[in-house]
Amino acid sequence: MSKVDGDAPGDDGGKLKRAIGPGLLLLFIVGDVLGTGIYALTGKVAEEVGGIVWLPFLVAFFVATLTACSYLELVTKYPKAAGAALYTEKAFGIHFVTFLVAFAVMSSGLTSSSTAARAFAENFSTGFGVELGGWAVTLIGLGFVAVIALINMRGVGESVMVNAVFTCIELTGLIIIIVIGMLVFGSGEADIGKAFEFGNREDGIFWPVIAGTTLAFFAMVGFEDSVNMAEETKEPSRIFPRILFAGLGIAALLYLVVSIVAISIVPVEELAEGDTPLLKVVETGAPGFPPWVFGLITMIAVGNSALINLLMASRLVYGMSEEGVLPSVLGKVNRSRKTPVTAILFTTLLAAGLITFVGAVPELGGTTALLLLAVFAVVNVAVLVLKRDKVDHDHFRTPVWVALAGALTCAFLVGPWTGRDPVQYAIAAVLIGIGVVLWALTRLWMRKS
Repeated sequence: MSKVDGDAPGDDGGKLKRAIGPGLLLLFIVGDVLGTGIYALTGKVAEEVGGIVWLPFLVAFFVATLTACSYLELVTKYPKAAGAALYTEKAFGIHFVTFLVAFAVMSSGLTSSSTAARAFAENFSTGFGVELGGWAVTLIGLGFVAVIALINMRGVGESVMVNAVFTCIELTGLIIIIVIGMLVFGSGEADIGKAFEFGNREDGIFWPVIAGTTLAFFAMVGFEDSVNMAEETKEPSRIFPRILFAGLGIAALLYLVVSIVAISIVPVEELAEGDTPLLKVVETGAPGFPPWVFGLITMIAVGNSALINLLMASRLVYGMSEEGVLPSVLGKVNRSRKTPVTAILFTTLLAAGLITFVGAVPELGGTTALLLLAVFAVVNVAVLVLKRDKVDHDHFRTPVWVALAGALTCAFLVGPWTGRDPVQYAIAAVLIGIGVVLWALTRLWMRKS
């Protein structure tokens, strides 16, 4: 029996501090799923499908729910940090595969954080009416990531409390959008019929919706992030199932309502321009509303995504170090704060590199979705392999057909037939190539130490 098998729910034998209860976990999931996905990429999804912008999000949530069931069996069975990489190691026991899955998940968190950091800078520019050049946007993004790293260094309790405050603020922003929508609909100036217009596309509706779904899947990073926090969650085997389903349900409802309001007020062409789609809804539907107020809310929302994803990435690196997949130096924990200090520094430096050298939000967001879908396919297979592995505590059980459906849908959405921008494959290939090099260096390091 491995060292994680015997971990009863709520066991505090690990080095990390268990500071996340049900309420904070729910806010963690909701804040992460909403974040940059709805505040920065709604327009890009609309560019793919026209008025039915809500449909790709709905499909993405359906696919994510299938995979969430597999994650729930595994996180309640093995309530430790490292998430998908841990499950891959236990299912297949191949160091190279485990390392690449760990690196892919970490990269998805870093590309997501980098997307959020750049969107933060873009919203600062738009919301406050400040003209920023490319390097200014990059410098603001780098400074922002440095602040996030300091918050993570402070402690998980402080980080999730900041997340809770940020989530409440971003929910306020979405409520503002919904209220504006109600007022505009009430005055007869909005056309809900636009939300059911596909547009004149010669390739039909199926493939554009699939292309939109591959981008919308960026939002689904939320529950992958949450399982990496299992070791810092109180009674994870008991609370994860209901909290994860509740979080996904709340987020799905908000995505549907907000996307319908947005497309009913702002023309598709305008919504698809730039990285501030919801700010355009406010400017069009409520021109008297101070743009800097909503700009600030949007900055906090995308900042929340960066906070959560860097938090996740550092815990993944820590967890893999604890499992012997990464060098032990990356598993060092600050004795007073109980935070994985070297893992936080390592992941922050990688995020800074992405912000500096890869600029566009859609490409980074799409790359995040691509990496996640590939990892989700592996996790759905892993849960089938681990069905025969028994542990000494109760845990969630997902039906075999659900895991199979999750694996097939995720694998399908990875392929080039989805209409994904080839640049996303190029970025992913570079990241995985770096991962292969790091794997080789890691093996050499570990053999010498």
